[in-house]
Amino acid sequence: MVSSPVATGSGNSEQWVNPLKDPHDKRLPRIAGPSGMVIFGVTGDLARKKLLPAIYDLANRGLLPAGFALVGFGRRDWSKQDFEDYVHEAVLAGARTDIREHVFKRLAEGMHFVSGNFDDDQAFDTLAETLASLDASRGTAGNWAFYLSVPPDFFDDVVNQLDRSGMAHATQHSWRRVIIEKPFGHDQESARKLNVAVNRVFPEDSVFRIDHYLGKETVQNILALRFANQLFDPLWNANFVDHVQITMAEDIGLGGRAGYYDGIGAARDVIQNHLLQLLALVAMEEPITYTPQELRAEKIKVLRATAPVYPLAKTTARGQYTAGWQGSQAVVGLREEEGFDPESNTETFAACTLNINSRRWAGVPFYLRSGKRLGRRVTEIAIVFKQAPHLTFAESTTAAQGPNALVIRVQPDEGVLMRFGSKVPGSTMEVRDVNMDFSYSEAFTEQSPEAYERLILDALLDENSLFPTNEEVELSWAILDPILEYWASRGRPDDYPAGTWGPESADKMMARSGRTWRRP
Repeated sequence: MVSSPVATGSGNSEQWVNPLKDPHDKRLPRIAGPSGMVIFGVTGDLARKKLLPAIYDLANRGLLPAGFALVGFGRRDWSKQDFEDYVHEAVLAGARTDIREHVFKRLAEGMHFVSGNFDDDQAFDTLAETLASLDASRGTAGNWAFYLSVPPDFFDDVVNQLDRSGMAHATQHSWRRVIIEKPFGHDQESARKLNVAVNRVFPEDSVFRIDHYLGKETVQNILALRFANQLFDPLWNANFVDHVQITMAEDIGLGGRAGYYDGIGAARDVIQNHLLQLLALVAMEEPITYTPQELRAEKIKVLRATAPVYPLAKTTARGQYTAGWQGSQAVVGLREEEGFDPESNTETFAACTLNINSRRWAGVPFYLRSGKRLGRRVTEIAIVFKQAPHLTFAESTTAAQGPNALVIRVQPDEGVLMRFGSKVPGSTMEVRDVNMDFSYSEAFTEQSPEAYERLILDALLDENSLFPTNEEVELSWAILDPILEYWASRGRPDDYPAGTWGPESADKMMARSGRTWRRP
């Protein structure tokens, strides 16, 4: 006889597992317990392109409960059928897994739409009535996640309405959680005010701040690479590492995001969140256990020890792309992009040098860069090692050899590359760089889930290790704020042609210490 699944876990979170197996076995599929989700801003690009396909993919993989409910909130005057049709179109366009109509039909049974504005008390009262009705009809047990896919300016309005209407208040046997998207403020002060506003209604352990990079398989693999292998840990320190480069390069321009991007820029958009989180994972000490609390504690230690290297005139760089060639296509410059202020000083390329003041990393510079209209789309972490202290080979035989490097490719070709010297076949002694390449797509037959699949499921399961805390957010801004203040006093950023790897000032920044950027 096959046993029915049972709920296990502590507190208000539930995880459905086979009782015949070890409930602590992390290899088991994690299935969310009774729950539902409300998406504010459900008609926006993020919801249409990422969130709705991810929810369908979770349902298609059997990771959502049969009674899962999905409620959209927006200004459009939609019926339930209108909302179902909208979700269906989004799923057809963006789902990762195969479309199975019977799966979508079952998911659609729990879909509802509530029309209203964020200052509309009646709309939120209607939303509260809808959730109560779904608790009774779908068995969601009062467990609701509220996804704020809206600009930060509206966070305060939404959480206050959730508080006023009682929807933010969990009972002893249910939970209420809020999921918020970046940007988490535009500096440390605004981030602190935002955290105060959210935490006034939702306790910190019920707040899930989405950084979608932390949901990527290759980012999570950083911990496995470092701490599941004895091979790397002895070398992972200032005795052997010369420097670390963390790059997020995009080959696209602003497209239709000019209005959003102006005044934000590459540093606020990417470095403050994605790249500093990658830095923390690369540099952190091994946690005592892999609980969310221990993982976060180690990341916080790193961020507290991290600071810009001065003088900023020599250790930072920024730029704006001009007209050029992206592959074989001629593209316009930033100031010609529709909707962008041609007098704006907002940067599309940002680079900075950071030091981590700890015994492990003392003296090892961390170079972070991000930009649009660069040579290709790639995100990677390169740990570049020091040259061997003594070479018995003649200098001419190793002229083609560079420093050893371990490169973690986050996207798009997910994997890990090791670069080391090898003898060139032949009768003479010549050493040249070669690559040992691990690729996710070649090593594993299973396709990696999208980041939003993992993060939405984690929020429903109360697994918060991949979500930055308010302290992490504020510490990240404390690192970046001095750089942003310095740039604000320097006028317009340097130019760089589209399709290149950034302004000359970025190359000079590296050259001052005898180093060069990688060209992925």
